[in-house]
Amino acid sequence: MRIAVLADTHDRYPPTLPERLSGADEIWHLGDVCAPEILVELEQLGPPLRVVLGNGDDNPAWPESLQLERGGLTFFLTHIPPSRIPRGVHAVLHGHTHVPRDETDQLGVRWLNPGCITRPRGAGTSFAWLEIEGGAISWRIVKL
Repeated sequence: MRIAVLADTHDRYPPTLPERLSGADEIWHLGDVCAPEILVELEQLGPPLRVVLGNGDDNPAWPESLQLERGGLTFFLTHIPPSRIPRGVHAVLHGHTHVPRDETDQLGVRWLNPGCITRPRGAGTSFAWLEIEGGAISWRIVKL
């Protein structure tokens, strides 16, 4: 399974982004969409789109967090990195910091951030590919 993960679009994204997301089985947006209408083109790509509420969003239809099972693994999606996570989570995916992240904590939980689409902090604009195969997670940051 191949999932395109993005965060912090803040009302816009580069015109080449939808094309770069082709081949995704799903698209996960980790909040701060800010203008829901920008998701229309991403929805039209076809794969299911999952969105969580960011601190810059005002859409009551979006949850603050999602817990998803994929490939036998449990993923916790949120915008702001949480201080506590649900039991049994294999990976926490978050945005908010605008900085890419791939760290594993002392409990073996992987913390992943795709970076920021429009307002990066030091690392340049990016999204990420999350691949799940045979119970293993592969994470690759893609610079835009």
